Amino acid sequence: MAPSKNQERDAREARERLKRYTARQSVHAAQIKRRTRDNLLAALGVLVVVGLAVGAQVFYFTAGPGVPTPEPTATAEEAQVVPSPEVAENRTWTGELALNGIPLGIALDGALAPQAVASLVTDIQSGYYLDKTCHRMVLSEAMNVLQCGSLDGTGASDPSYMYGPIENAPADNVYPVASIAMARQGDNPDSQGRQFFIVFGPTTIQSDSAGGYTIVGTVTSGLDELNAQITSAGIVDGAQDGEPVVPTTITSATIQ
Repeated sequence: MAPSKNQERDAREARERLKRYTARQSVHAAQIKRRTRDNLLAALGVLVVVGLAVGAQVFYFTAGPGVPTPEPTATAEEAQVVPSPEVAENRTWTGELALNGIPLGIALDGALAPQAVASLVTDIQSGYYLDKTCHRMVLSEAMNVLQCGSLDGTGASDPSYMYGPIENAPADNVYPVASIAMARQGDNPDSQGRQFFIVFGPTTIQSDSAGGYTIVGTVTSGLDELNAQITSAGIVDGAQDGEPVVPTTITSATIQ
């Protein structure tokens, strides 16, 4: 029996529905495929960007301008340890100290001040004192001294180089003319370093809680010339304690 018109219409509509469904499925599958591809490309793009960023950072901090500046290392002077008192050899050391070219004969007593003499001998032999200044002078009825050997020329202490004890300090607080003694911080017996002072006139220094000051030796010649050319000119601004009017530098130092 031939199909009726209604049946043909229903069949045609069914085919159309199937066709539309198939088309939608194809579009949906294409969309999923495209999204998958796009996500993959995006992920690859992120990896490339991250890789480039990491590479740039590695280059910047290893070969480029971002290489860290090396930390400064301690200089030989900063690293120097206090020499053993045995260096003083329990004997008298003689030599010459020149201030502005004025030669001063010196004698250092390694028996009475072995630690301080060991330090001074080591520093003279190493050339530490060359071109160091005499930054301070005290000029009064009670005290007449010229202080030299500061690391930076200001008189500030060098915390990387300090030692004690105080040795051969006068019991009566009187420091004989021509004495060479070690400077230190007040009330600190272990703060001696490289600074020393030359007594060029009558001097009495009262002891503090740490005691007196280590007398390490004497000026054996040249003191009159030192007074004539340097100390007699006085102190800047007419003060009793301060920088000498005549700028003073250690121009040479020898010891044996």
